[in-house]
Amino acid sequence: MLGEGIMKGLMETAKNFAGSYVSKERLTTVQYPEERVVPAEAARVFPFLVYDGSDWQAGLRCVACQICEKECPPKCIYIDKSADKKPDAVGKVQFYPARFDIDISVCMSCQICVEVCPFEAIKMDTQFELATDDRFGGLLLDREQLAKSNEYYHHIHAAEAGEVDARLAAERAAYEAKAKAAAEAAAAKAAAAKDAPPAPKPPTGAPPSPPAPASDGGVD
Repeated sequence: MLGEGIMKGLMETAKNFAGSYVSKERLTTVQYPEERVVPAEAARVFPFLVYDGSDWQAGLRCVACQICEKECPPKCIYIDKSADKKPDAVGKVQFYPARFDIDISVCMSCQICVEVCPFEAIKMDTQFELATDDRFGGLLLDREQLAKSNEYYHHIHAAEAGEVDARLAAERAAYEAKAKAAAEAAAAKAAAAKDAPPAPKPPTGAPPSPPAPASDGGVD
């Protein structure tokens, strides 16, 4: 029938309109900012840096590998690698970003930086209320502004953060087991070298010269 699809759509619209007066589930309008909708777990706005522990400087997972900076399509990530190394939250000595800035006025929220990061150090935030009257410095976020705790990551992306923590825990356990085995092997080698008898010292004097051949006294 001609126009049947249009009539079905209009009937659905009328049903939702009338139902919004009696059913709260059909009332989709939210009186923002007094009322707020909890963002979906898969929501993404701009990136942030994850840190472990209570100190963001000591706990940053980022090791300044600069992969995200190279892969960023709009080139809005700026990283300077440190000249030295320092222990991270689990005691592993790592490089760290001396500078890590993201220009969110350029960022397109594509999440490529998250996908390419091998250290689970950068994730997508759900915070969107970032308006400012400073269109330049106010939208260029530095590493302190970008750093957010692992607890915050669990709060906004609980399922994903749980999977990441389990994977990182397995990697840390393997690293610690490898380091322990290497330390035990080195200790065993040192103990064996200590208990071994000393090797005989070579003689210090000159070796005796061979005897001269005896003469038969004959004349040719």
